Amino acid sequence: MEQNYHLETLAIHAGQEPDPTTGAIMTPIYQTSTFGQTEPGINQGYEYSRSGNPTRAALEALIAALEGGKYGLAFASGLASMDTLMRLLNRAITSLWAATYTAALTACLSAYWRVSA
Repeated sequence: MEQNYHLETLAIHAGQEPDPTTGAIMTPIYQTSTFGQTEPGINQGYEYSRSGNPTRAALEALIAALEGGKYGLAFASGLASMDTLMRLLNRAITSLWAATYTAALTACLSAYWRVSA
C-alpha cells in the first residue's frame, strides 16, 4: 500500500487484500492450527498457525504500513518474541548478562562474607 495515505486509511486498509474466494475485504480470523499440504513441506503458504497464518500476515503488513517500514512482525506468544529479540541481540545480551551476573554474584558473595565473618 502506498505511503501517501492518511493514518486513518492505513489503519483500516493496509494489509487487506480481497479474499479470492469470497471477495471479503477484511481478513477473517483463521482459527485453524494446521493447513492442508499436498505432501510434507509442500503447502499453499502456511503449514502451522504458530509459524504463520493469513491473519498474522495481514497484521504484519498493517504494522509495517503504519510504521512506514518494509516489514512488520507479530508473534504467537511473548516467549516467541523474546526468543527472537535474544537471537537478534545475542552477542550484546550475552555480554550484558555476563557483566550483570558477575556484578550480582560479587555483591552477594561480598555481603555473605561480611555477615559470616
